[in-house]
Amino acid sequence: MSAVRITTADGQAVAVTSMTDTVPNWATRYLGGWWSAEPTTELDEPTVSADLDEAELQALADVVEQGDAETVEYAGAELLVVRDGGLVTAVQEDRSLAYRWDEDLQLLRIVGTDETDIATTAARLARELIRAQLVADGWAILHASAVTGADGATILTLGDKGAGKTTTALTLARAGWQLLANDRIFARVDEYGVVQVLPWPSAAAFGFGLLDAFDLFETVRTRLASGETMHPTQHQKVTDALLAGRREPLWKANGKGELKPQFWPDQLTSWLSMPLATEGHAVGILYPQITAGAAPRLTESSRGIRPGDFFTAVTEDRYPDVFGLLPAPGDHTALREHLDALSHQGVVMSHDPAANAAVLKDAVARLGV
Repeated sequence: MSAVRITTADGQAVAVTSMTDTVPNWATRYLGGWWSAEPTTELDEPTVSADLDEAELQALADVVEQGDAETVEYAGAELLVVRDGGLVTAVQEDRSLAYRWDEDLQLLRIVGTDETDIATTAARLARELIRAQLVADGWAILHASAVTGADGATILTLGDKGAGKTTTALTLARAGWQLLANDRIFARVDEYGVVQVLPWPSAAAFGFGLLDAFDLFETVRTRLASGETMHPTQHQKVTDALLAGRREPLWKANGKGELKPQFWPDQLTSWLSMPLATEGHAVGILYPQITAGAAPRLTESSRGIRPGDFFTAVTEDRYPDVFGLLPAPGDHTALREHLDALSHQGVVMSHDPAANAAVLKDAVARLGV
């Protein structure tokens, strides 16, 4: 058996085990850039165990078939779920995946027939087990990007979808800041009234236009052409376009959203020269707005923290909490008040990376960082 312990900077931990090295290696690469990942032989924490096992897959499928199954949309596929006290058994027939969560043992078992499927699923659910520990300990999840300085001082970027959170994080990371998150963060007010922040590990998606604007398109294309690979969730059309040097955006079949290059967390550093941060404390907030053709400039902003800035089990639509891992969300009033009390700055940006970098430098100075 191979096992790895994943631990946050705040001390929450989960073990990932398997009879194949692929599963813990995947969790290490997926989560270890922002959280630590160390081999282990002791399983004293909540554990995700994932293996290739057709016999066990069938046995769990039989449990679901014989029970009173609930149908849930999960990860884009139908999931059949049976609950029996602290045991939750589930199966996704379309993906040949089955799950069993034992609350008493704090053990989440995953079996399937495809090594990549069980590895990706194990890493994601390991993150969910740590998320549950963090939420129980008073942490909230914010839709925000964040960059951190050498002393841990962290600038958050909040805004509605398309406002420029990722562009802001990428611009500042390219200017020497460490990337703590490009989409979500954990945040909590400590006993001294300081807003502490932790990263939410995930693959990172950057559109063709953003890569091209930062002169990173050729870097990525060259890496791919040399035989290196990107995150396996990346659509083949994206890979083909990168290799062919086509920079035009690609769109999903339903027209809702762009198909984007997907990077492993470690590739943000090794390919894109963006070091990662494992923790920090918030010292200011940027509220950007991207306006095509506009002159980048500083603006006054009264936006403030909104309920939609918080990410909860209720707002999750792709991976609902079918295993009952998450505790009830806490009261975020104190966190909202402390965030609103931080220095903040509005910024209008365009599609000119040099001009954006200049105005963001001024914005950071305005925050007193």
